[in-house]
Amino acid sequence: MEYKSLSEYTKQDYKNIPRHVAIIMDGNGRWANKQGKMRILGHKEGFKAVKKAIKFSIINNLKVLTLYAFSSENWNRPLLEIESLMELFSFSLDSEIKNFKKYNIQFKVIGDITYFNKKLQNSICNAEQKTVNNSGLILNIAANYGGRWDIIQSVKKIIKKVQKGILDANKITENTLSQYLSTSKFLPVDLVIRTGGEKRISNFLLWQIAYSELYFTDVLWPDFNQYIFQDAIKSFASRERRFGGFKKY
Repeated sequence: MEYKSLSEYTKQDYKNIPRHVAIIMDGNGRWANKQGKMRILGHKEGFKAVKKAIKFSIINNLKVLTLYAFSSENWNRPLLEIESLMELFSFSLDSEIKNFKKYNIQFKVIGDITYFNKKLQNSICNAEQKTVNNSGLILNIAANYGGRWDIIQSVKKIIKKVQKGILDANKITENTLSQYLSTSKFLPVDLVIRTGGEKRISNFLLWQIAYSELYFTDVLWPDFNQYIFQDAIKSFASRERRFGGFKKY
């Protein structure tokens, strides 16, 4: 299925549209349980929802779409489910490269991928390398990612620079730390969407979303579509972002 093949995906006009949207894709397992199916089938349906989110992002000219695919805490899930997820991730990457090229999508992964098997690591590196020069939507997948891990690895890099005399410890600022995060090359996160009904961040982009707008929906991720995405954008467009300042009357 191609990213622009559905006629109902029409561009919406908003006065204020986010440039970078991050989504916590929650509810695959519960969706499968409600259907009386295996959890992995919920993840497969969730992949279809990913494609819908990508389509919407392209049509509405979003710059970056970050998807929380696998957290550093997800290793606590049953081994069979983890292995099936890894296979699905690898297969999806290999099969989607043609669409990434066709629609000018730059694919990126943030997180510690060294924990993944070699097959998946190779699929990730291949997809990143083949799309590195694409200038359209940046599709950023958070895999084996945790917000605390991201901050810690940033701090470690800064410490090494200080030890080598490259950085002055007394001149380290918030901006310094931001430059060493895994998202340093991306635009700031404007909007975070979480599906599945839970109202928490779950160790996702902890530093980066300090002033992001949050949108929660009870819809389980496999049921996520362009209309729900549109509702989130409408909600964002109606808000006044003050970044710690005061309301203008």
